[in-house]
Amino acid sequence: MLTETEFKQRLQNIECFAIDLDGTTYLGDRVFPYTSRFISFLRETNRSFLFITNNSSKTPQNYIDKFRSFGLEFEKDLIYTSADATIEYLKKKKVGKKLYILGTKALIDYFLENGFSCEESNPDAVVVGFDLELNYSRLQVATNLLIQGVPFYATHPDFTCPVENGTVLPDCGAITAALTAASGRKPFVLGKPHTPMFEGVLRRTGSENSKIAVIGDRLMTDIEIGRQNNLLSILVLTGETNLAMLQESTIQPDFVVPSLEDLIPFF
Repeated sequence: MLTETEFKQRLQNIECFAIDLDGTTYLGDRVFPYTSRFISFLRETNRSFLFITNNSSKTPQNYIDKFRSFGLEFEKDLIYTSADATIEYLKKKKVGKKLYILGTKALIDYFLENGFSCEESNPDAVVVGFDLELNYSRLQVATNLLIQGVPFYATHPDFTCPVENGTVLPDCGAITAALTAASGRKPFVLGKPHTPMFEGVLRRTGSENSKIAVIGDRLMTDIEIGRQNNLLSILVLTGETNLAMLQESTIQPDFVVPSLEDLIPFF
């Protein structure tokens, strides 16, 4: 971990901040009171930023609408999700247009908008996202497709999604774990901390990895994507990770702050 002096020096070279959403800028339906101030500070000092999230239950437009409900306005291209990384990867690899998707209606519609179809019969791949509308019948269909050898993709690896009052929701990783147990198949994962998400951030920001800082609340995704790709990694303690978890983990950030607001004095 960097000293305060070393951290300040590294910050001077940062052009762009890749900022997590859930647990970093807000928690559930409650925006943190300092989020607006931090973003205003970045804008006023001519620093660019990109919101990056593994939560594929919503589309970029959904996130724009959520921010608007908080009184914050952003352009849609400032949101990059694990679904975006998945769509870009499937197109790049020419996997096929017919998918069986376990996901919310919003996620399925997003794939349809991007030229894919959602079909149960002879799909080119099974894609699993954060499915808040999951039922046993769909789980059964996906299991049998995987047993038949259909390629298996997951938008992100998170097992849970933190919400208010310290509770969590079973996330994409929990769903894929059930499918793996039933089928014996493991998915190819696209979101943080994996390479397709990192490459998408580079494309979207146009920055070099050495000039990007990633800010987030999760060690295994936000901090790990920084560690793997030479990004300055900054952990905030407003979401999943607390100090006890940090002390026990082999994944360590470059620097830790209580919240986004506490970053400002280091510039």
